[in-house]
Amino acid sequence: MQEKDDKKIEQMVSNMMLDIGVPAHLKGYRYVRTAVLMAEEDMKVVGSVTKLLYPEIAKRYNTTDGKVERAIRNAIEISWERGNKKTFEGLFGYCCENGNARPTNSEYIAVIADTIRIQLNAEKKEKDSTG
Repeated sequence: MQEKDDKKIEQMVSNMMLDIGVPAHLKGYRYVRTAVLMAEEDMKVVGSVTKLLYPEIAKRYNTTDGKVERAIRNAIEISWERGNKKTFEGLFGYCCENGNARPTNSEYIAVIADTIRIQLNAEKKEKDSTG
């Protein structure tokens, strides 16, 4: 059952990232997805991206913390400029058309992880009440 839930969460994260406009061919796409999945499990990692999140992702992908940070920042910048403005507005409350600066790496990761957690809780409550 847990493996099925993990796959569902991965799919939800992937769908949201593609909707926001993170191109799947970027290294940053994998890093953001991994970061969101880690944050969905434990939000503490978002509060310490340089000490916890980037080193763990770097270890998993056999790269450096700096390359992870840069690739995530690049993926966010691309999605910020080219992504679905309505999705951004819904998630972050603003988008680039308003003249706002792009979200920080930790803000971006935290918002997506929190949105996924809220969706999962809503689905669980609905499932519990119906069945």
